[in-house]
Amino acid sequence: MSRTPRRTLVLLTACALLPSLTAASCDDEPSGITVGAAARGDVAEVVEASGAVTARAAATVTAPAGGTLESLRAEPGMSVRKGQVVAIIDSPAAQQRLDAAAAALDASRTPVATGGFSSARTRTDAEADRSFDDAREAADKITDPVVKKALLAQLAAAQRQYRAAADAADAAVASLERGVAGVGQAVSALSAAQRVQAQQAYDLAAAAVDALTLRAPVSGVVQLGGTAPAGSSSIAEVLSNAGPAAAAAAPAGPLPGVDPAIPEGGAVGAGTPILTIVDTSRLGVTAEVDETDVLLVKPGTTGTVELDAAGGASYRATVRAIDLLPTTSARGGVSYRVQLDLISEKGPAPRPGMSAIVRLHVREADNAVTVPAGAVISSGGRDTVWTVRDGKAAQVPVTLGVQGEDVVQVATGLTAGDRIVVSGTDQVTAGQDLR
Repeated sequence: MSRTPRRTLVLLTACALLPSLTAASCDDEPSGITVGAAARGDVAEVVEASGAVTARAAATVTAPAGGTLESLRAEPGMSVRKGQVVAIIDSPAAQQRLDAAAAALDASRTPVATGGFSSARTRTDAEADRSFDDAREAADKITDPVVKKALLAQLAAAQRQYRAAADAADAAVASLERGVAGVGQAVSALSAAQRVQAQQAYDLAAAAVDALTLRAPVSGVVQLGGTAPAGSSSIAEVLSNAGPAAAAAAPAGPLPGVDPAIPEGGAVGAGTPILTIVDTSRLGVTAEVDETDVLLVKPGTTGTVELDAAGGASYRATVRAIDLLPTTSARGGVSYRVQLDLISEKGPAPRPGMSAIVRLHVREADNAVTVPAGAVISSGGRDTVWTVRDGKAAQVPVTLGVQGEDVVQVATGLTAGDRIVVSGTDQVTAGQDLR
């Protein structure tokens, strides 16, 4: 359920009660004016914001190439460790590229025939470019950042090594054409370039096949399939208003009542989500704090969290970080994301994505001079309070400190015990008899 963030100010405790309130009027008719007194107490100011429970991390494992799901080694709800094998993809296309690379590697061990050096160089470069492109395409489809980074690093190293061998071959051919070097030197350089190209192509193809063994990128709990953004619609739903032809062209989604997870032996394409691993070892909360309140929030600020799904339960939380850049709410207001660490206590274990209300204790004042919030009025751009002095009403400017929902701190302008108007302030005039 969505909520609009709003600021709520709450009185936590009170050390002293206000004196008994008495009605005061200038005549026998009740005026609605109530006189009380400033008191001492503890006040807490709370900023309230809507938010949601977040997991420490979540990673979706996808198929790096087209084929079938040969083996699924993790069940829903199962806890896995980072690096643990969770699934294996069978990709005939990837295996064929590896077999072709192995054959080319065997062929590269045969020395280059004399003659046609330029065409041999062109052919070797084309084969190198093709193998590098295949490796880059395979790496781009891998979601595990560690595996992807390793394959791209291997690709970059292979390109550098081949370039060095190719430059040596070019230099040997040029020397041959100038009559400086012999044919044997050119043949040797070209053969070396071909072997480097074939070896690198084989190594990259083998790495792509190795990537078909899917490992958990993070430790956490398994959920089959991928994740979809909240409120997203399927392509078929988006196209439903575009006419029958467009809707018919949309890919069909899972049938109602059918598990959308890919079963063992099921066909997969490159990028098909197989499972998602959610790290719930440290839960947090992301809250949207209004711009009028965010300057009061600091790292380390404590608060409480209530969940829509766990009525009556309350959880402690601590602010970890506050975003520097703002976000715009659906209603056009400006807010800032505040990240909190959630401290689970007695009650149901929260789940990522659950709606939450966060109450941040931004300021507190102990044993402060306090008055009811309704006693403070704005006059001429300043906060004021009607006081009763010698039985007459007098307007006194005050400086407010911590502001609670029912009681606020008066930093200057009043002392504890001063008689004040606590209700009916709009009916008071200067000098009015309030005995």
